[in-house]
Amino acid sequence: MSNPVLVDVADHIALITVNDPDRRNAVTFEMSAGLRRAVDAAEADDDVHAVIVTGAGKAFCAGADLTALGEATEDGLRRIYDGFLAIADCSLPTIAAVNGAAVGAGLNLALAADVRIAGPAALFDPRFQKLGIHPGGGATWMLNRAVGPQAARAALLFGMRFDAESAVRHGLALEVADDAVAAGRALAAGPASAPRDVVIATKASMRATANPGTVDSDQHRVAVDVEIGPQATSIESPEFAARLAAAKRR
Repeated sequence: MSNPVLVDVADHIALITVNDPDRRNAVTFEMSAGLRRAVDAAEADDDVHAVIVTGAGKAFCAGADLTALGEATEDGLRRIYDGFLAIADCSLPTIAAVNGAAVGAGLNLALAADVRIAGPAALFDPRFQKLGIHPGGGATWMLNRAVGPQAARAALLFGMRFDAESAVRHGLALEVADDAVAAGRALAAGPASAPRDVVIATKASMRATANPGTVDSDQHRVAVDVEIGPQATSIESPEFAARLAAAKRR
């Protein structure tokens, strides 16, 4: 099997690519661990000032691998979350170059970044409710923060999806670009040309002042803990087992 996470560092920018295009970059335990290693390496590399994450092939990330999800306990869920939480916790500026569908955990991966750039084929789809499972990984908090309560509730309670244009309209993406990675590199040229310690300190200050008295990563951890019990319960339900079996037959 090819490496599920590829990393290329150039011009002070680390491009991290989730790399399982045959399965639309579905998140496995191995891919999640690879994302964590890639982010840790970027943070440890003084030559890296910014991070871009994207998907190989036509999809950004089709969500959690259903087999891994179906077997997951709370501990397993946290292992699936760990990759996109690494992006969320990253001390460096992060950009999601969303080249295609970002579904479920893939939407979480996109939401974990500081900025999202949508390719023409981008689709932001929660799909938790359609699968019969409770949102997890801090999705309720991240989506509320990104688009506000009404659009977040429309997405998580009513199944609304966002194409590239509507994502920009709702503030979920910064812009639509024919080449999302190239647009991400152009944006990342800012921190790439600035002193690394200033870049890191500026991001830390913005996290601390978004809601003075708290740090946003602490709020995210609380959201993860709130969601994980209901999500684990929903995965153990007969309804999800039936949906999982039907999906595997397709």
